[in-house]
Amino acid sequence: MAAPAWAQLEDVSNRDAINALKSALSRGSRAAVEQLGREDGFLGDARVKIPLPEPLRRAEKNMRRFGMGKYADELIVALNRAAEAAVPEAQQLLIDAVRQMSVQDAKGVLTGGDTAGTQYFRRTTEETLRSRFLPVVQRTTARVGLAQKYNQYAARGVRVGLVDAADANLDDYVTRKALDGLYFMVAEEERKIRKDPVGTASSLIKKVFGALLK
Repeated sequence: MAAPAWAQLEDVSNRDAINALKSALSRGSRAAVEQLGREDGFLGDARVKIPLPEPLRRAEKNMRRFGMGKYADELIVALNRAAEAAVPEAQQLLIDAVRQMSVQDAKGVLTGGDTAGTQYFRRTTEETLRSRFLPVVQRTTARVGLAQKYNQYAARGVRVGLVDAADANLDDYVTRKALDGLYFMVAEEERKIRKDPVGTASSLIKKVFGALLK
């Protein structure tokens, strides 16, 4: 399936095609990081907003009925602020992943599905990003007193029998959700470029992706 798509680029040199791909991926990853790594980047976007962890989410509705909505809201804000603080750590690593992309990887990404580039990013950067995000999340959650907020909220839930006393690791949870949100947004940017290369500022991207759309 990849070969016919690559054949459509016969009027475009391999170097041009790979450079266009790298430019597109760099553009998309930068836009994703900028969008998420600011105040309300997560909190203000329903597609990536981080909800309460599952144990509390199951009890949230009932806890709000008991007048504990304020604690849930504070906790949700803190979770999302931690993710927003961590995401900028991804910028250089994503750029490095693009620079280090092999010709074979580039061909596979260029002729793959709408999110083949995002899948490449996830495959090559997720573990390193996880290790970089976690300390930032931990510092941020400590600064905003997330553990304290969570414990207060959970304790109230335990008292009224709505929350189990055994709770998940919040820092790991936020880190995982931050990564999911980042790759989701990178994928959205990738789809946008593939769908409308003419709308990009790069003539090389227009040339290469335009050829694939013919």
